[in-house]
Formats: sequence, structure tokens, C-alpha cells
Amino acid sequence: MKRLTGLLGALALAGCAGTPRERADLVAEPSVCAPQRFDIYFRDSEAGLTDAARHAISLTATQLQNCDIRKVEVVGLADARGGAEANLDLSERRALAVKEAFEAAGWPSPAFSLMVAGESGSTTAAGTNEPMRRRTEVLIDAAPR
Repeated sequence: MKRLTGLLGALALAGCAGTPRERADLVAEPSVCAPQRFDIYFRDSEAGLTDAARHAISLTATQLQNCDIRKVEVVGLADARGGAEANLDLSERRALAVKEAFEAAGWPSPAFSLMVAGESGSTTAAGTNEPMRRRTEVLIDAAPR
């Protein structure tokens, strides 16, 4: 048994003594050209992009500039403050603001899909208004060229 243990130990050490490997040989970096999802937040009752929102859109557009952008879904949301019709309109204006910002960042015209949810789903089961609904959800179907 001692002889077998010694032999296994020697084999293990021999494996470590081989040529050094580079990290790139062992770990595959994920491609940036992959589906992305992120949120763009808005101020209460507003559809104008904040500086942080513009920065996030610009950064994403730059990171994915060499990718095949197959589809971009922008879902406009609103909280339950105000009337249902006004919230649908606000959701639409938010989605349009995000779409226009991507186009202004120089993206080719991918198939943009705009959806609006208005205040639907913005109230919790306990009846509390959910302020985190003041946003758009952006889903990007990107792949390597």
C-alpha cells in the first residue's frame, strides 16, 4: 500500500512539473456579444433620461458595437401614481427615450420592440405602491458576428 501511495504522489507531482499554462489556456472569457438585460430608472413622473441613464446606455452601446444586435426590447413601466391612461403614456415616452438614446449612440437600426405596461403590476398585494417601477427594462439579443 505504501508503494502505491508513493507512486500516486510521484505522478501528482510530475503533473505539476509540466510546462506552465497561461490563464487563457484554462479559462474562457465570456463574450460581451451575449444577451444583456438592464434597467434604466427615471425620476418620479418624468420620461427624460438622467445623466446616469445616458451613461449606462452609452457604455452598453460602446461595449456591444462590434456585435450582431438582433433585437432590442424596451419595456416602459410606471408606478401607480396618477391615472391609468397617463401612466401608459408615461411608460411609452420612457421606452421611446431609451430607444432614441441607443439610436443617437450610433447603433445600426436593429429591430426595436417597444412595449408599455403602464402601472400594471405596480401595486403590491398589500396595496403598497412600488416606486421601483419608474423604469424601463432593456433586453438586448446580441451575438458575435
